[in-house]
Amino acid sequence: MIRHEAAMTSQVSTTTPSQQASGTKLAIILGIAIGVGVFFYFDLGRFLSLDALKSNRDQLLAFTEANYVSAVALFIVVYIAVTGLSLPGAVILTLAGGFLFGSVFGTLFVNIGATTGATLAFLAARYLLRDWVEQKFGSRLGPIQAGFSRNAFNYLMTLRLIPLFPFFLVNMVSGLTRVSLGTYVTATAIGIIPGSFVFAYAGRQLGSINSLQEIASPNVLLAFTLLGLLAMVPILYKKFANKPA
Repeated sequence: MIRHEAAMTSQVSTTTPSQQASGTKLAIILGIAIGVGVFFYFDLGRFLSLDALKSNRDQLLAFTEANYVSAVALFIVVYIAVTGLSLPGAVILTLAGGFLFGSVFGTLFVNIGATTGATLAFLAARYLLRDWVEQKFGSRLGPIQAGFSRNAFNYLMTLRLIPLFPFFLVNMVSGLTRVSLGTYVTATAIGIIPGSFVFAYAGRQLGSINSLQEIASPNVLLAFTLLGLLAMVPILYKKFANKPA
């Protein structure tokens, strides 16, 4: 019995930190793959469309009015899952948030879900990919990493405000940089407020919306772009102010 226990202890002790890390990474990858696979296999995306939202508006509103706290919790959890797994449907969820909870509270709940989900995607990208990327492209990424580290908040604010940059792509690419978690979370939480409010506000007029293009009009996109460029002003100022005369 003693020999058997000693043999088991010896086997356990042979597990190296790198093997444990590899096992953890494999588990994370498997979890992400299962989540994405379930979403597409069961075609859950059909519930995250404008037509589906409009067709079920009465049932959703009735459920929310009867179970407000549960509806809020469920909404935030679903939003976290969609953004954390980089699945399509965040815009429809934002419309639903505005329709069900109002412009202000809808924006608040969207912000909680989107920021949390984006942070999980950021951490997953950092844990799974950053070391490999730095080993393979470290020499070429050095100047980019340095510049991003010095102005991370403004860069992230610009990326969040300008709708040309896909939300999920910013999450993953940011994880490959050396930006601090606190800076990333703060810039994300603040940067997504304008866009979230616009779509949450539009959700209040759900019955009159026939396509998402009606919301994301050229004027709205231009306003977001100008806000994003405004976030770059401090970087440009420092750059030109530090130039020798």
